[in-house]
Amino acid sequence: MPPSAAVAYHGTGVPTDQNNPIMDFRFQRSYRGPLRAVILDWAGTTMDYGCYAPAVVFVKVYERKGVPISVAEARVPMGAHKKVHIRKIAQLPAVAERWASRHGQPPTEADVEAMFQDFIPLQLACLADYADLIPGTLEAVRAFRERGLKIGSTTGYTGEMMALLQAEAKHRGYEPDATVCATDVPAGRPEPWMCLQNAQRLGIYPMEAIVKVGDTLPDIEEGLNAGMWTIGLAKTGNELGLNEAEIAKLAPDTLNARLATATQRMAQTGAHYVVDGIADVPAILDDIQSRLARGERP
Repeated sequence: MPPSAAVAYHGTGVPTDQNNPIMDFRFQRSYRGPLRAVILDWAGTTMDYGCYAPAVVFVKVYERKGVPISVAEARVPMGAHKKVHIRKIAQLPAVAERWASRHGQPPTEADVEAMFQDFIPLQLACLADYADLIPGTLEAVRAFRERGLKIGSTTGYTGEMMALLQAEAKHRGYEPDATVCATDVPAGRPEPWMCLQNAQRLGIYPMEAIVKVGDTLPDIEEGLNAGMWTIGLAKTGNELGLNEAEIAKLAPDTLNARLATATQRMAQTGAHYVVDGIADVPAILDDIQSRLARGERP
């Protein structure tokens, strides 16, 4: 191109020169390639149906301080770093009131730290008891592999806890390609850092080529904040908060009503899809792939 015909481009991608006005066009890159990875949560998503291991320990930790809490209260902040989780339980108005009644003042950061130190050995002692894989996990993972997807994972557990769970999972036939703990990054969910570090370890980008799957509201927020497609699991994890035996005892109308509430909560948080459990995820990936091919983004 001769020098007189050269066209300069602004940072917006808008061409202009001295003789023509700026045109009202904006150019934006659009990824239309294949899905490349899934990032899975652990408890309530791939193992520990009902997400019980952390819930029962939070109850024990508060009992040790003379402040009873319900399992429902223990579940409220589920998905967060475990110390953050303990802090958020303490901030629940009813719990804070009980604590002040027992101890004469609101819980302090020193109290939170003391409870976290109690939590660690208690959690390590019972993790293996809740390490069975959720039905459909191995089949779903096989389907992901057949699509050529890499598999990452995020968790609110510490590295020490995850070392135990990874060994239990491997023994049962499940081994993701990458695992990032809340203790590996500056902050856990709902911030996106665990997902971004997974992408780095897996060597996968852009983020819209990755799907985040989890059973808690912070799981959904984490995926959205990282710019990924998100799939919420309403039945097998924290939102319903029941194991298979407990679910089997529910009247169908009761179960459907509770599932509807869980689904609505996840959808309102921003989940692109909500299904019962990981077994339902592979069927969703074709729809996400079609949306990518149309130029849609999360």
